[in-house]
Amino acid sequence: MLALYDPIPHRSLADQTGTYPQVAAQAYLGSVLLCLGYPEQALARSNAAIAEARRLAHPPSLAVSLSIGNRLLSLVGDHPTLDGLAEDLIAVATEQGFPFWSAQGTIYRGHARVKSGDVAEGILLLRSGSGAYRATGAELWMPYYITLLAAACEIGEQAQEALALLDDALQIVERTGERWLEAELHRHKGQLLLRRRQFEAAGELYRKALRIAEEQKAKFWELRATASLARLWGEQGRRSEAYELLAPVYYWFTEGFDTPDLKEAKAILEDLLKTTE
Repeated sequence: MLALYDPIPHRSLADQTGTYPQVAAQAYLGSVLLCLGYPEQALARSNAAIAEARRLAHPPSLAVSLSIGNRLLSLVGDHPTLDGLAEDLIAVATEQGFPFWSAQGTIYRGHARVKSGDVAEGILLLRSGSGAYRATGAELWMPYYITLLAAACEIGEQAQEALALLDDALQIVERTGERWLEAELHRHKGQLLLRRRQFEAAGELYRKALRIAEEQKAKFWELRATASLARLWGEQGRRSEAYELLAPVYYWFTEGFDTPDLKEAKAILEDLLKTTE
């Protein structure tokens, strides 16, 4: 779409679709690039979409680009920047009367608060935003918003609710076919079971997450699943196997080495290497 788009003859498409196609395409391309394993390119596309929407002074396009930008920041773990961008989304949505996007802004603000240490306030915002989002009748992206609340509950020592939330998200995935997050949902559930010392069940969920990520060629989710499984294997004494599992996935990446996921994977590899040499 970006290659075919001509801003002069195609300008009227914004009236037909509600947003400028070049803005939406840039923003959604960012989401795809992140899943494929290119976080820096993903954020660059997202930032370009937001800048273009601001230049066009088109509120719906700006709301779309800000929403996707918030999602990317939350996924790569840039929570200080996320807090400011969530406020931008809420401001635009409030000014224009966009409840759909206002709800999303509240969700991301809640997630940012949780990550900054204000877990109670963050959970309140996540619940409020999720309820408002459901009230619009929307289900798209709902598995991810449920996952953010589940992660907050996990931090807040509400593991049983976190598990129930993830099961709810997986049911939505099965019903709607929105599978871009499926691998991460299984990995996160495995993480919760591991906290309960259900090692075999956790390992099986990590392996399932890895299979799904490999099938989707989603390197970002593959990295997370592999890192979780490698850490588990390392703790079980299977350190050489763990290193051999994680190393090729980590070294596949060519960018994003400052992101928490790649830093964590590197730390796991360095720890495993100390005991396999």
